[in-house]
Amino acid sequence: MAAAAGYRLDGRKMGRLRLAAQGLAGAPGPVPGAGGTGFASVPDAVRWMTAMQAQDLPAAMWAVGVRVPGAGLNDVRAALNAGTVVRSWPMRGTLHLVPPEDLGWMLDLTADKLTRSIAARFRELDITWPDIEKSRDAALARISAGGPVSRTDLFKEFEAAGQPTQGQRGIHLLGTLCRHGWLVQGPLAGNQQLLVAFDDWIPVSRRLSRPEAVAEFLLRYLRSHGPATVRDFAWWTQIPLTEVRAALAGIRSQLVPLEFGGTEYWLSPETASLLDSGIPGGRSLLLLPGFDEFLLGYQDRSLVLPPEYADRIVPGGNGVFKKTVVAGGEVIGTWALAGTGPGAAVVPELFDPARSLGPAAKAALVKAANRYRDFLAG
Repeated sequence: MAAAAGYRLDGRKMGRLRLAAQGLAGAPGPVPGAGGTGFASVPDAVRWMTAMQAQDLPAAMWAVGVRVPGAGLNDVRAALNAGTVVRSWPMRGTLHLVPPEDLGWMLDLTADKLTRSIAARFRELDITWPDIEKSRDAALARISAGGPVSRTDLFKEFEAAGQPTQGQRGIHLLGTLCRHGWLVQGPLAGNQQLLVAFDDWIPVSRRLSRPEAVAEFLLRYLRSHGPATVRDFAWWTQIPLTEVRAALAGIRSQLVPLEFGGTEYWLSPETASLLDSGIPGGRSLLLLPGFDEFLLGYQDRSLVLPPEYADRIVPGGNGVFKKTVVAGGEVIGTWALAGTGPGAAVVPELFDPARSLGPAAKAALVKAANRYRDFLAG
């Protein structure tokens, strides 16, 4: 498809295109083998999305579940326990869910820059490379002898090896071992993940040259998140914009450019085709978790979140994102769960109380709330 032009677009339509690309739209959509209504399995959803923010594990589980029709919480837990989805720090020093076969090249691409960015913090914590090596050796010896290990018990091994863990020193040691591909978070023990050896947990790990990795990362991001900009991707991965632009030159034939508001966006041909056939999701209402890629996957979130309401999502700029109500491609409020168990109720808080939900939207809200409760019970 040639450059998309001549269409009457607004922020809500752009948001609905993103819903379709992410498998969240309310009608069959453009994603091959998935459709706008969701993916066939938990690993399929994560593989298409490439990386899904996951510092809040329960929220990340629902972010996957909402994209997989009929999936329950136990399906996401099973994928983590089987290693068909892994959780690590592939970029920005932030936990993400990623496909296991892709984590190695992602870390190769991003780990060194992140290590340099936190060098001053390492000096404050008195962490040197020999300290990291001692921690690595202690961790791998413990796992080799006793299998998956909890963070608490791993920190005891660090301490026994002469590596203090107080004052965030332990978590920085652990994060470094994961970023450099020695450890990875593995099976669940309750609501905590145990640590395992990377090479044992991920026996097949793709390796790409840096130009190949940047190009694949960019292509998969724009297909799963588009319409999006190269600046969105550069922010998302912290890969220098000059490298991103060079990579775009090699993959642009597989994408469609779309101009909106004087900015150039990129999206997959399948998503772009909806401009002709009809963009789904106009009457959709979704209950998305905090930290969902629909909002956090972009540097500029103003297409789907009116800037005047941004502080309602992250009160006080504390970095904790509330759950969002998304109607027709636009974030219109937040929501919370009141109570526990089967009787728990979804309580929405709309940004504009005067903009009340109509009968159809209220019915969609009930359906979305039931879907969330089914997910928790499944």
